[in-house]
Amino acid sequence: MKKFTTTLTLASGIFFTGLAQAAEPVVLTSKQMDNLVMRAYPYVAMFNVNNKFALDESNPLATGGYNQYHANTTLADHTLKAIARPNNDTLYGVAMVDVTEQPVIMQFPAFDSNYVSLMVTAYDHYVNIPMSVSQGDFSEPANILFYSERTPGYDGAPIEGIDQVFEVSGDFISAALRVMPHMVEPDRLAANQAAITSVSLKTLPEFLDKQSAVTASSPLDVTTNPLSLEEDKARFPNFGSDFEIFEQRFVEVMQFVVNHTTFDANDAADQALLKALAPLGVKPGNIFDAKDAAAIDGVALRKAAQRFATSSLAKIGDAQFVANNLDDIFLPKGEISPELLALLSVVGPIGVPAQEALYPQLITEDKQVMNAMNDYEIVMTADELPPAKAFWSLTLYDLENGFFIPNEQKKYSVGENAGYKLDENGGIRIVVSAERPEDVPVENWLPIQRGDIDMNTQMRLYIPDLDKYENWSTPTVRRIK
Repeated sequence: MKKFTTTLTLASGIFFTGLAQAAEPVVLTSKQMDNLVMRAYPYVAMFNVNNKFALDESNPLATGGYNQYHANTTLADHTLKAIARPNNDTLYGVAMVDVTEQPVIMQFPAFDSNYVSLMVTAYDHYVNIPMSVSQGDFSEPANILFYSERTPGYDGAPIEGIDQVFEVSGDFISAALRVMPHMVEPDRLAANQAAITSVSLKTLPEFLDKQSAVTASSPLDVTTNPLSLEEDKARFPNFGSDFEIFEQRFVEVMQFVVNHTTFDANDAADQALLKALAPLGVKPGNIFDAKDAAAIDGVALRKAAQRFATSSLAKIGDAQFVANNLDDIFLPKGEISPELLALLSVVGPIGVPAQEALYPQLITEDKQVMNAMNDYEIVMTADELPPAKAFWSLTLYDLENGFFIPNEQKKYSVGENAGYKLDENGGIRIVVSAERPEDVPVENWLPIQRGDIDMNTQMRLYIPDLDKYENWSTPTVRRIK
């Protein structure tokens, strides 16, 4: 049995929170505000992302509450707006996990797929991959147990029937399953659709069939009392857009986040966050009270967050910046800088690390931002195809929001699962255009509506060949109209 004791973190900071006594207005310089926005952004973003996946009924992948699981058996489409830059090449299985009262077990069947991974993320936005095909998992059924240092009655002790014990840094986490469906192989597709829907979530008492205790000294309550969706929502501050949180209820959200996150006394990012929040009265164990919260200029804070978001989006159009950081994104605690973590929270939260996937951003030949007033092509010979051991894809997004661009064809990406056709020489020509050229297969066409809409394309290489990748050149986007 493998035991993981990964501690994730919280690296954000800013102003205005609930104290037990009246507080004076907090005034920060522009530099202080920008710094605090950078530190806070991952936690604001993940508070919103996690709650949208758990509690937002408009999200097609929502679970309908915590300690619930939802699987999709088709690829995501433009209705998915709970997260920026989702993929359109794997099936998603999403578990929203609450370990505030009991450990929770996620149970998996075997999968017949070239790519399956489990990604675990808390409010701190550090990414952990406790299970993956690349690590030899998912060929057999397996059970993984989640708990935090605040979970009552359990200390990480081994339990019969549990294959992995994973300590998470937050009491509320997302456990996201990505499964390559093998869309062009009907039997494998059907098997993977059945497998992803058979994943289950159980509290430890349910797993133990309501036996009394893990240890004699720390018995667990074996009763369960599922909450309604409305009752579940009532436990949290209101979620919404990131900018809305920064402007209207930053202190409330940050106090909640701090109370449900593990901090490491030896981690510089953790301590920087706590130091920044201390003058505001935000620290673990405090209770937010709106009438006693320190005053803050929410409009100025929102503007600082918008400046940071704008600069972050600009950086993904910088080929050198992307190349320098591609191997350093979506990593566990202690392995990624606060600045890069915050940028990812803007551009597209919760991807997987380089061993699992690489996310090259394609740059235009003229170095200009792609715009829907023009058509574009991406051409690769057989020798220029991405070095992916599982599969690769190319996805088109609107630049501002990171959402799929709606179209009647429901075609948002090109790849083995979303559809593609190689030419007679093994290469491919992909066209982004308002009208499909006659010589371009529909599988290789990414439709757009003509208009002044900035766009960007992103490749995904699942289980990349990292040695070959060193000498591979990302294809260029060329404007053709």
